[in-house]
Amino acid sequence: KQWYQRRVRVREMEEEAEKLKELQAETEKTMGMATSPNNAPAFPTAEEKEEADKRSVFVGSVDYSSTAKELEQHFRGCGTINRVTILCDKYTGNPKGFAYIEFADTESVEAAIALHESLFKGRQIKVSAANQS
Repeated sequence: KQWYQRRVRVREMEEEAEKLKELQAETEKTMGMATSPNNAPAFPTAEEKEEADKRSVFVGSVDYSSTAKELEQHFRGCGTINRVTILCDKYTGNPKGFAYIEFADTESVEAAIALHESLFKGRQIKVSAANQS
């Protein structure tokens, strides 16, 4: 009898998991999120990565206590920012002292490069095009 109850419970769980997958797919479709055939989020193509690099800058000599929000505020005058990425050591989780900033358009990159050697949190930062760093 216990065996039968477990089997029934497993079947219920499988049905519930299938419903959750359908809900997830529906939500992603509604939100416009790209998915691969197995419903896993799609990774950007090489072309998409290259395009993002053209809209990005590398920022070096970033103070270790800096936050993405602070960097965003420093560069906000350059244009619309899509993403700020502060790189961290994979073992300690501590910031490495550099970051990438992706803008909505390529024109913002030139404006951001103009901030090369500007002061940010008391340090002179290095700014260059991401695809040249």
